[in-house]
Amino acid sequence: MPVATEPPGKAARQWTFRHPLVIRVAHWINVVCLAVLLMSGLQIFNAHPALYWGSKSTFDSPALAITDDQTDSGASRGVVQIGGRTFDTTGWLGLSTYRGESAARAFPAWITLPASQNLATGRRWHFLFAWAFVINGLIYLLYGIGSGQLRRRIVPDGDQIRHFGASIREHLLLRFPKGEEARRYNVLQKLTYLVVVLVLLPLMLLTGLGMSPGVNAAFPFILDVFGGRQSARTIHFITVNLLVLFVIVHVLLVIVSGLWNNMRSMVTGWYTIEPDKHAETGASR
Repeated sequence: MPVATEPPGKAARQWTFRHPLVIRVAHWINVVCLAVLLMSGLQIFNAHPALYWGSKSTFDSPALAITDDQTDSGASRGVVQIGGRTFDTTGWLGLSTYRGESAARAFPAWITLPASQNLATGRRWHFLFAWAFVINGLIYLLYGIGSGQLRRRIVPDGDQIRHFGASIREHLLLRFPKGEEARRYNVLQKLTYLVVVLVLLPLMLLTGLGMSPGVNAAFPFILDVFGGRQSARTIHFITVNLLVLFVIVHVLLVIVSGLWNNMRSMVTGWYTIEPDKHAETGASR
């Protein structure tokens, strides 16, 4: 991995080339694809804002429903129902404002694509960017396997596994690797990416394919694996929420560990490494 150091007087900081071009391009394509998939997916969900388990919709007892009803005084409110419990979510789920008026819809207009209630357009956006996401993912996967980048980025080294507890403690204290250790992803990053690449993304893809009438007709066993169409839809919804949680945590860590440095590395490939003063002190002794 190429390394450049600062001129004399600034030798404390080192530069390393962290992200090859293919990985950088694939990353930003994924950002666009996932944003469109999420927003169009919520548009699709709004057409029937309830989840069930099994092969049929049990309308009287959904596992989750986002809807609206009326209070005792006759006022409208947004409601999220999980099992037998209900939660008032007026203003953001179930009942929100659209063009200055209250609108009964599961997810608000600002987070759906398109903003208006339009299932057909939402499905077109969703399917188009689903294929873009799959093709981009295949290119990333083939490049990652061929170049060895995938193994280095998602498979933890033995010493990292042994220091798993210490890595958790350092993250909780917002202490991030410096010096030589900063040249590789830490064990929590690698294990998280491993789960995303090997579990969440395949689940999202397979459950999505299983809900497609054409794919389901050709390969009916896909739905059988998940226990029916409604189970596949529920797993798809849960998987997407876990991916959203991953993105939120990922962005927060990018910010707190050095926004400019991390963004520059994902745009240009170059990343600066701060010296590990403790390691240097120990070596000098």
